[in-house]
Amino acid sequence: MAYKIGVIGTGYVGLVSGTCFAATGNFVTCVDIDEEKVIKLRQGICPIFEPGLDRLLVQNIHEERLFFTTNLAETVENSQVIFLCLPTPPNEDGSADLHHVLGVAEQIGTIIRDKNIKDKKIIVNKSTVPVGTAQKVRDILIKYIPESLFEVVSNPEFLREGLAVEDAMKPERVVVGTRSKWAEEIMIELYKPFVRTGNPIIIMDEKSAEVTKYAANAFLATKISFMNDLSAYCEKVGADIDKIRFGLGTDSRIGKMFLFAGIGYGGSCFPKDVRALIYSAEEYNQPLRIVKATMEVNESQIKRFFGKIKNRFGDLSSLKFAIWGLAFKPNTDDVREAPAFKLIDMLLAEGASVNAHDPEALENTRRHFGDKLNYFNKMYDAIDNCDALIVVTEWNQFRTPDFNLIASKLKNKIIFDGRNLYSLDNMSELGFEYYSIGRKDIR
Repeated sequence: MAYKIGVIGTGYVGLVSGTCFAATGNFVTCVDIDEEKVIKLRQGICPIFEPGLDRLLVQNIHEERLFFTTNLAETVENSQVIFLCLPTPPNEDGSADLHHVLGVAEQIGTIIRDKNIKDKKIIVNKSTVPVGTAQKVRDILIKYIPESLFEVVSNPEFLREGLAVEDAMKPERVVVGTRSKWAEEIMIELYKPFVRTGNPIIIMDEKSAEVTKYAANAFLATKISFMNDLSAYCEKVGADIDKIRFGLGTDSRIGKMFLFAGIGYGGSCFPKDVRALIYSAEEYNQPLRIVKATMEVNESQIKRFFGKIKNRFGDLSSLKFAIWGLAFKPNTDDVREAPAFKLIDMLLAEGASVNAHDPEALENTRRHFGDKLNYFNKMYDAIDNCDALIVVTEWNQFRTPDFNLIASKLKNKIIFDGRNLYSLDNMSELGFEYYSIGRKDIR
């Protein structure tokens, strides 16, 4: 059966989740406090770059299954299942800021009480939240309404930016944290259309579901940091991190994913989730030493890469660098915690000038840096008269560029490759000075 679903928050998770639930026949109302954003969404204007989302958004608006509003009270009243897809940004100490989630829980409780709503609701935490948050939401709701009127469920998302629509429509697994059989049955019904090939819907308690999300992100981040840590060792002993990656990845116990050495992870999830898990563990006096080391390695990796540039040139104050790639990963315009931004900050602090290019993230970069950078819509225009090219994000169009054109435009045939996109032999044959991660330098 089709359900009436409310999605609170039209950020990355809320917009993708709400649109995909509508695509399976449900009636979805997404709520946001940003009136201008809501107006644009009603017109089918997608505020983020995510492959496939714009088409799905327009289709479901047209078929009258997907709606956008600023009216929280009306949405709460008319929805059977209410998803909380709210930001949980890091506080200065690394803990997750829950004031959005808990504030909306207060509002929901007040609305149900004041409107004397008697239909039982499922309140679903889809935001990434620390262990115990479902209980905090429950405790808030109990202040306003009896427990018989609601269930609180933990249902973490596992969306990869750039592949989020695919992940939402065909999830590898769905995790549902609840001790209520009634809520469990409804959540299974909601997700059945997405797992027709047999991928599991895993039912567990709320706390285990909350930890599962943090554990998954921390483990993936650990794989990245392990390879980055190993890359420094490879450079010292003359080994090749890419060849080692093949040797490791063919072991089915390890797998091929997340073994690429680079300049470190970024984005809206890994950095904040790793920090939040570290904070939560220390709160319970049970520090997670491996996770802490993961964060420390990630923070040092970009500095190590910058050190290659500094060691090569020394004084950077009169130099100009071209940077290809500003988003934290390809197929997104998301620049949150982007390694490119950290690198740019270091270059600017040394007095260098920067030409910046990215297929999708130029506007978000301009909002952050303003007129401190030179912005280019075309990748080859960005390298004109630069002292070196720095590749930061592995967009497909950067993988097989015209090296003769690059050589003709750069002052020096020098490339710093933060993603190991190019062959060492090829760079040597073409006469480039080439610096990458965990491999020998070509001089």
